[in-house]
Amino acid sequence: MRASLRRLWRTGAVTSPVGNGGRTGEAAAEAPPEAPEQIEQAGPGPDGQVPRLLQQCAAWSWRLLLTGGVIYLAFRFAVELRLVVIPFIAALLLTALLQPEAHWLQKHGFSPLLSTWCMLLIALIVIAGAMTLVVNQIADQYSVLFSEVQRTIHHLQHSLAGAPFHLNAGRLSALSKNVLTYISQHKSVVAGTVLTGGKYLTEFLADVILTLFITFFLLKDGVRIWAWLIRGMRPAANSRTDQAGYQAWRALVYYMRGATAVAAIHAVVLGVALWLLGVPLLVPLVVLVFLAAFVPLVGILVAGALAVLVALATKGWVVAVILLGVLVVENQIEDHLLQPLVVGRIIRLHPLAIILALAVGGIIAGIVGAIIAVPFAAVITYAWPVLRGDPPYS
Repeated sequence: MRASLRRLWRTGAVTSPVGNGGRTGEAAAEAPPEAPEQIEQAGPGPDGQVPRLLQQCAAWSWRLLLTGGVIYLAFRFAVELRLVVIPFIAALLLTALLQPEAHWLQKHGFSPLLSTWCMLLIALIVIAGAMTLVVNQIADQYSVLFSEVQRTIHHLQHSLAGAPFHLNAGRLSALSKNVLTYISQHKSVVAGTVLTGGKYLTEFLADVILTLFITFFLLKDGVRIWAWLIRGMRPAANSRTDQAGYQAWRALVYYMRGATAVAAIHAVVLGVALWLLGVPLLVPLVVLVFLAAFVPLVGILVAGALAVLVALATKGWVVAVILLGVLVVENQIEDHLLQPLVVGRIIRLHPLAIILALAVGGIIAGIVGAIIAVPFAAVITYAWPVLRGDPPYS
C-alpha cells in the first residue's frame, strides 16, 4: 500500500496538502505557478504606453466635440424656432428690467397679479408711445427731409465745382439728379412701409405681442416656474442649481439696470445735441440710439454714424462735424466713466472678454447674438462658480 502511494506521489496524481495549500492534484495541475522570468517579461498594457498628457488631451477632445455638437444642434433648433426663441429672450430681458419694480410693489401691498399688470401696462404704454412718435415724425418730416437733402446736395455740388476741387459740374449735376430722383420715386415705398407695413412688420408685431405675453407670466409666476423646473433633482443638486439660478438672475437684473441707465444717458445727450443743432428726425434718432446702446461698443457707433449722415445731408458738414465731436466726447465718457462705474462692476467682465463675446455672438446669430452675448457671458460668470461648488460673488 505504501509502495503504491509512493508511485502515485512521484507521478503527480496526489499532491501534498502543505506544499500546495490544501489543493488536490488536479487543482494543482490546472493552475501551475508562473515562472519568475515570465512575470518579468510581461510588459505594460496599451494605455500604459501612451503618455499621460496625450491621454488627458484625448479625453478632453471627445468631450469637447460632443459638447460642441450638442450646442450646434441646439442652435439649429433655436434658429428653426426663432419666432418663439427671440420673443422668449426679449421677454427674459424685459422681465429682468421690470421684476425689481414689481417686487417693490408687492412689498407695498400689491398682489402679484396687480403688480404684474401695472408694470406690464407701463411697459406697453412706453413701447406704443415710442413707436407712434417714430412713425408720425417720419411721415411728417419726410418732405422736409427731402427738401433739405436737395438743398445740401446743391450746395455740395457748388462747392466741389469751385476752387480748389474744380470737379466736372456736369457729372456732379447728373449724380445729384439721380440721387434726388431715386429718393422721390421711393417716397411712396418708404412711407407705405412705415405706415402700412408688410410681412416683416406683421412678424414684428406678433413678436411684440408674444414677448408681452411671456413677460406677463414670467413676472407673475417666475419663481414657481423655476421651482417646477428643478424639482426632479436630488436635494444637493437642487440646492446648488437653485443658488446658481439665483446668481444668474441677479447678474441679468444688474446688467439690464446698468445697460438701461447707459442707454438713457446716450439718448438724452444726443437728443439735446440734435435739438440744439436743428437736425430733423429727432425722435427716431433718439429712439435708435437708445436701442443701439444695448449692443456694447458697437451699437452706439452705428447709430451715431447714421445721425451724423442725417446731419450732413440736411444741415451741412459744419453741423455734422459738431455732432461727430459730441459723439466722440460721449463715447470717451462711456468708456472711462459709465461702463466702468455702471456696467463694469456689475458684470465683472474684462473689455477684451466683452469684445470677444460680441464677436462670437454677432457671427453666430447676427444682431440678436450681439445683443444677448454680454448678458449671457455675465450670467455664466455668476452661475458657473456656484455650480462648481465655489462661493458665489458677493
